[in-house]
Amino acid sequence: MNQESLNIIRKIIWLRSAQILVNDLYKSGEFIVPIHLAMGHESIAVAVDIVMQENDSLVLTHRNIHYNLSRIGTLKEELDEYYLKETGLAQGRLGSMNLSNPDKGIIYSSSILANNLPVGCGYALGNKTMNLNGVVFIVTGDGAIEEGSFYESLLFLKSNNLPTIIIIENNEWSLGTKIHERRANIDLYKLADSLDIEYFLLQGNDPFEYKKELNAARNSALANSSPILVEVNLTTLGYWYLKNEIHPDGKFINYHGGPAPKVFNFKTKKYPEIVPSDQDPLYVLSKYLEPDELIEISREVVKELERELI
Repeated sequence: MNQESLNIIRKIIWLRSAQILVNDLYKSGEFIVPIHLAMGHESIAVAVDIVMQENDSLVLTHRNIHYNLSRIGTLKEELDEYYLKETGLAQGRLGSMNLSNPDKGIIYSSSILANNLPVGCGYALGNKTMNLNGVVFIVTGDGAIEEGSFYESLLFLKSNNLPTIIIIENNEWSLGTKIHERRANIDLYKLADSLDIEYFLLQGNDPFEYKKELNAARNSALANSSPILVEVNLTTLGYWYLKNEIHPDGKFINYHGGPAPKVFNFKTKKYPEIVPSDQDPLYVLSKYLEPDELIEISREVVKELERELI
């Protein structure tokens, strides 16, 4: 395996470990700002980070920790931002849900559902006006596709021939409810096809496949001056268990915000626990490295994080 591939594997493990550390602090009541963790979302964030070029931009949602950490590659500045310190990434002014980092191409993040879509449209139009040869990546979720601004944004981007990639992170949950429990299915392939927009489906959490597909999507967006719709099937790990009069037999809930209660403590276990399923990006890495090799990288990553936060 070449060094570039090893760096990708290392970054995914680092991103999970960094989030576990944030989760520990969150469970201890360290932060006054709400944080939406993204354990289970690491592969898409790392792939986007790798594929983005100098003139590309990234427009995010309230769940942005994985993209911000991937782009900056360190933890302390982001952690300080969650503490609202002047040493934070945005001098303590943005907190978590609105955290952006223009120096790394993250030009906007929004705590408002589907708000970043029209903002991304405006930014893409500005890029075209100024003849900037780049792609705007707009990340949103399965909840935002119910909003009117989602369809309007797709129509606007297609009508104005704007090279953009709209990434839908689909974890099949809306707060404490499965999508199929509360609304009809939205077929994104058919929706994209109705507007003559190319559609990609990413699933399986393989970062190398994601990198290849996103490169193809980016090339197509530029070559055809068109938006591309990318749906990513993933699982937000760290669920909790509900048992009450409504669900007497119990129900697993995919937490939306706040600390993940079912994730082990960083201090008591020195490498991330892996869920034996392709729902976990760390488990997918076992296709490329032996378990002992993954554990060794994990230990190195943990030491690196501990040194950074001394």
